[in-house]
Amino acid sequence: MLNNSSPFGGLPPVVKNLLIMNVLCFIGGAFIFPKANMLFGVYYPDSPAFHWWQIFTYMFMHGGFTHVFFNMFALFMFGPILEQILGSKRFINYYLITGLGALALQFAVQAYEVHSLTGTFAASHQMDVNVAQQTAIGPALQDLSQDQINNLLSIYVFPMVGASGAIFGLLVAFGYLFPNTELYLFFIPVPIKAKIFIPIYIILELFLGVSKFAGDSVAHFAHLGGALFGFILIKVWKIKRPGLWG
Repeated sequence: MLNNSSPFGGLPPVVKNLLIMNVLCFIGGAFIFPKANMLFGVYYPDSPAFHWWQIFTYMFMHGGFTHVFFNMFALFMFGPILEQILGSKRFINYYLITGLGALALQFAVQAYEVHSLTGTFAASHQMDVNVAQQTAIGPALQDLSQDQINNLLSIYVFPMVGASGAIFGLLVAFGYLFPNTELYLFFIPVPIKAKIFIPIYIILELFLGVSKFAGDSVAHFAHLGGALFGFILIKVWKIKRPGLWG
């Protein structure tokens, strides 16, 4: 029986444990092991800093308080009802698969960018990448502009962290199962139905990902990957809307 007097009282087990794990990982990285994101965040597979475990651990690491707060707030808001409908085992599978799907699309986009700049998907041997110093030199960079070099460096020397891909999977599941639910958002003064807000949010992510505005370090295609894999899972698993919401 859950202890309702605790901060996590009343939450289903998977959501509760995910919240605890993410909060503990954030506190550990922020105050105990400052290089945690470098070790447990995920790098492009051709980066010398890439390790196999990062494909799982990256979704429990975050880049700052705002990052972890909004992701965990979304998990707290949408996770419990989805775990109730899917069941705990299927819910954790859904969460992890959408997190991995987010990474798969992000890797695919990064591979395309690396190939377009260097003519190969694995250019580290041509670049002499130094992750610790966030530098790279070598023949692959000689004919590139500074913006293109910076783009390569962002792929090879900066890790991706965060549960956002899995969170977008949850948003898609919630929007599909409860399309007419009215959401009250911080930055919108009126309620907006899930079936309107979530598609608009995804289109915005696509626009931002394609536009690649200067200074934007958000992995928009990871968000889209989580949403895409979430939608695929809902269809493959043939999850039905609760009768009241159909």
